[in-house]
Order: sequence, then structure tokens, then C-alpha cells
Amino acid sequence: MSSKPLLGLSERESEPDKLVYSVRQRLYRFFNSKIFHSSILLLVSLDVACLFAVGLVFSCLFVLELLIAIWVFDTEYFKSKFHIFDAAIILVSFFFEVALQGVTEEVASLIIILRLIRVVKIIDEFSVGAEEQMKALEDRLADTKHKNEKLQEEVNRLKAKLGSGVGGV
Repeated sequence: MSSKPLLGLSERESEPDKLVYSVRQRLYRFFNSKIFHSSILLLVSLDVACLFAVGLVFSCLFVLELLIAIWVFDTEYFKSKFHIFDAAIILVSFFFEVALQGVTEEVASLIIILRLIRVVKIIDEFSVGAEEQMKALEDRLADTKHKNEKLQEEVNRLKAKLGSGVGGV
């Protein structure tokens, strides 16, 4: 994929361990992949569908995803308003799941709304990626048109040269 990811991998000087850095690089690529975003979208959908049965399990998975993302992207994670918003949704949902375990019915609608809002973030990331790909394709098209014009000029010049050479013989 030629699009640039929303977040960059933080390179900390104080992290000399190559294995840790390698793991972070692999997770960085995974967290910026369409597969990852599609998986999260699927988890959010399953979470909403199964809210009453396994809501806490999904909340724990989302908190784990958040913690790993913060570790992978370091301070870059907090430079995106959508990521901050997503983290707030995850933490508020987790708080409600844990603190209000007995009041699930009253809080369930709030949790559903908060989790569905995550879908907006994921869709926004897909649209940003699509915009970046579209820009790259537009640049390529403009470059190709420019090269085509140059080649057309060269063909016309050669035709003119050939025509004047034949007539002059």
C-alpha cells in the first residue's frame, strides 16, 4: 500500500534493545494495516451484538489494544485527535463495564453508543488512507500526461524532420 500511515513509529534513543525495536516495528506495520482496522471493526460489531454476554471480555481486549498501540506509537499516538477520542471511549466503556457491573441495563445503551462511535474513527482512518492513495494516483496521472505530451512533441518533431528530409532528397 502506497499510502502513508496516520502515525509514525517513535524511535527512542534510550531503547537500544534490537528485539524490542523489531517487535515494535512489526506491530507498527500491523497496526497500520487494513487487516488490523477491519479486525477492530469486526470486534466492535461483535461487541455490540454480544454486549450482555461478553461485554467485559471485549472491553479488556480494547484496553489491551489501546495499551499496545500506545507502546508501539509512543507519544505519536496522542498527536491524533481521533486516537485520543478513541482512547477515551475505550477507557470510559471499560470503567462502566467494571464499576457498574450490576447496573448493566441502564448503562448498556451508553456503552453501545460509545463503542459505535469507534466505528467513526475506523472509517475515518480508511478514508484518510483512500485520500492519500487518490492523491498519489492523481500525481501519477499528471506525471504520465506530462510525459505523454513530451513524447507527442518528440513524435511530431521527428515526423517533421522525416518529412523535410524526404522532400529535400
